[in-house]
Amino acid sequence: MPQIRKDFIVNRWVIVATERGRRQAAFVSPVNQQTDPHDCPFCQPIADTPLLANDRVRVFKSGTPFFVDGKPFSRQRHGLYEVSSSWGSHEVVLETTDHVANMSDLALEDIQKVFETYAQRMRLHRQDPSIRYVLAYKNYGVAAGSRPIGHARSQIMAIPVNPVRVKDKISGAKRYFDFHERCLFCDLIDQERKDGQRLILENGEFLALMPFASRFPFEVWIVPKRHCCDFAQGITGYEGQLAQIIKELLLRFKVGLNDPAYNYLIQSAPFEDGGGYKEYPTIEEDYHWHIELLPRLMRVAGFERGTGFYINPIPPEMTAEFLREVKI
Repeated sequence: MPQIRKDFIVNRWVIVATERGRRQAAFVSPVNQQTDPHDCPFCQPIADTPLLANDRVRVFKSGTPFFVDGKPFSRQRHGLYEVSSSWGSHEVVLETTDHVANMSDLALEDIQKVFETYAQRMRLHRQDPSIRYVLAYKNYGVAAGSRPIGHARSQIMAIPVNPVRVKDKISGAKRYFDFHERCLFCDLIDQERKDGQRLILENGEFLALMPFASRFPFEVWIVPKRHCCDFAQGITGYEGQLAQIIKELLLRFKVGLNDPAYNYLIQSAPFEDGGGYKEYPTIEEDYHWHIELLPRLMRVAGFERGTGFYINPIPPEMTAEFLREVKI
């Protein structure tokens, strides 16, 4: 029989099948991202001056930005509605100068440089008092929202508002801390290490695990063992260990799931007024940065859109076991 599991961080329910309803292969949508480098816009000379050039990593302004820095952020009322200029920054991170599609195929040193670059850009955007949140994320494969170009890249968005999903996580973490006087994520790490069923990988600084109330098959969270709310601060000195665990996870996806499309999202603390936490004064104690890694193996259907419930047809305990056994 299916279970209804509660995501206690954001108070959302997930329907999880408790028996093997389908084989893992039924969800796999392979990705063919290797295109001819002669047709790749990122293998040609780029006219724009990079915002940052860090060894083999380059950062450019997006050619089709969702947010632009041309007008200051200002809100205008239209009766019931509210509109503002699309103030912010939209950057593209070229993860390598080589024509390689999947981050799993990059050298560890290159992946480490990518995470160092995210942290550098976050620290820079933090100095702008109008920016409230910076999201570094990656789309790999058309099903994940990427164009079929075949060149490893990710994106950084600096925006003047705090995303609802981040607010929900911060609120859930604060409720837990107010009641228990402990960090929710630190307790989650302790429980998952003792339980072991949903744990996939572990090194000196990070754990890779599948959430108890996973929304999607093979959803993975990478959580630092050291408590810190801010990615750019917490990653310093540990970029190499993060690169190692990300590369191994992506290789297990590639081999075990036949190279699926995926997204990853770095869930860091927001900031305001040049780095203060006026809206969330206790966030340094009660929030804990982490990364969500989401293979795109199934579509969200009408029930999910109409109710906010997610349906995960394979239990995370089963998918964690599957990934642990993948040989790379």
